[in-house]
Amino acid sequence: MKQKAIFAALLLCTAVMLLAVPALAQHQRVGAIAAPELLIPVGARDMALGGSSIATTQGVEAMYWNTAGLGHMMGGAEAMFSSMTYLADINVVYGAVAGKFGSFGNVGFTIKSLSFGDIPLTTEDDPENISNRFYSPTFVTVSAAFARPLTDAITVGVGIKLISEKIDRISASGFAFDFGVQYDGVVGVKNLNLGLAVKNIGPQMQFAGPGLYRQADPTLGNRPSEYMLLQAAEFELPALVEIGLAYDYTLADNLNASVSGSFVNNNLYFDSYNAGVELGYSVEDLKLFVRGGYSMVPQNQDNDIYGATMGAGIMYNLGGVNMVLDYGYRQVKYFDANQVFSLKFEF
Repeated sequence: MKQKAIFAALLLCTAVMLLAVPALAQHQRVGAIAAPELLIPVGARDMALGGSSIATTQGVEAMYWNTAGLGHMMGGAEAMFSSMTYLADINVVYGAVAGKFGSFGNVGFTIKSLSFGDIPLTTEDDPENISNRFYSPTFVTVSAAFARPLTDAITVGVGIKLISEKIDRISASGFAFDFGVQYDGVVGVKNLNLGLAVKNIGPQMQFAGPGLYRQADPTLGNRPSEYMLLQAAEFELPALVEIGLAYDYTLADNLNASVSGSFVNNNLYFDSYNAGVELGYSVEDLKLFVRGGYSMVPQNQDNDIYGATMGAGIMYNLGGVNMVLDYGYRQVKYFDANQVFSLKFEF
């Protein structure tokens, strides 16, 4: 029975990759994507590891990195809040909750919102914003995920994202699916873990709304000026296929180390390679962590704006409830560094 379950999981992984990879290979275009907010990382721990931890990510933050990690929750329920300073004074807020439902599996929900602040409203008639009008884009992604173990070693997960974007008087909406697998003890090697994630698989998105109407003069006939609707182009979602390995090692009774790496294939960007290291020290009810990572894009190394990552974390047991506070830092060219704080409770 166990061998059948393993074979079914591997067959599922192969089928998903065969469906996703041809779509990823169709258009190798840089900077031509819909819903770029889907690529903004969440959770301080995994970002501090350079995004390399898809084989070991777990709990509510795993719903972004690898949905299978939701099946490895430490407690019966989790809740998390994360805030990140992104590029150009953009703030990213992320909230997630998840719970175990017995043999059925684990279910979680997330919401990610971008805050742009007030932006001056400039138009063809008022390019200097003399009217002193402002607007603020609204980018929100809501998701739900399900994960459960197939065997003692293999966990699978699936998620769906609902995407909403609004800029002044135009808007776009869409949806995407995520699939993930985590395999603990690959080829019989204890503490060697494999992760596979296929993310953001969905239809193209297109903006529409009254903001696309423009007044035009007909070229034929004796007709007055009238409003014409501009047809916005459709753009593809930033679909990804990621595969990663991680190895956990006990250095001492209260000191552990984890080394992880991953490869990311992006349908509309260059491939990237990620690596990360985490050290954990525990004493009674307290655990301390330090982390570091790096993401490399060999085909676009000179123009890639992201650099090294680092961070730290603390876990404290509050009488049956674990409180986890994490911090992550990512170096950025031309902009201030990305910084993220995460607060998680494990019940």
